[in-house]
Amino acid sequence: MLGTERTRYRECVGIMLINWSGEVLVARRADTPGAPAWQMPQGGIDWGETPRQAAMRELEEEIGTAKAEIITESRDWLTYDFPPELAPRRWGGRFRGQRQKWFLMRFTGCDADIDLGSKHAEFDAFRWVDPEELPQLIVAFKRQVYVEILGEFRSYCRAARATAAERHL
Repeated sequence: MLGTERTRYRECVGIMLINWSGEVLVARRADTPGAPAWQMPQGGIDWGETPRQAAMRELEEEIGTAKAEIITESRDWLTYDFPPELAPRRWGGRFRGQRQKWFLMRFTGCDADIDLGSKHAEFDAFRWVDPEELPQLIVAFKRQVYVEILGEFRSYCRAARATAAERHL
């Protein structure tokens, strides 16, 4: 444990899901009316679960499908702090932020496989975007994590785009 409860980070996973064209899935949070908040799927690691297991579970819970394969995972855990006005409302104020292990996954299904209406629904819409758009879409307090993970996974997204372009020649 890292000291007092308020200094702890909640361990979770993040998922950069790419399609065959190298675009990344982002989903709009259902709990932010008025100011659309787009993000990649993410969620907590349950007791006894490995980060890989958590990533597959969270993907299915949040977007309604597990039609994906893991390409790679981040070298390091990345952290961000909640803003002071948000921290007391998240998990009863027990955590100062989140510590995330990120996974790059290739989507193996089609858009019709995505179902945001699960019992764990956090999102009300999704879209595929160019990976370079990610830092502009995310809320400010998570932006640095997105910049770092994009830097680490960028070459995989570019390779997917090059392969898709070759298929269309």
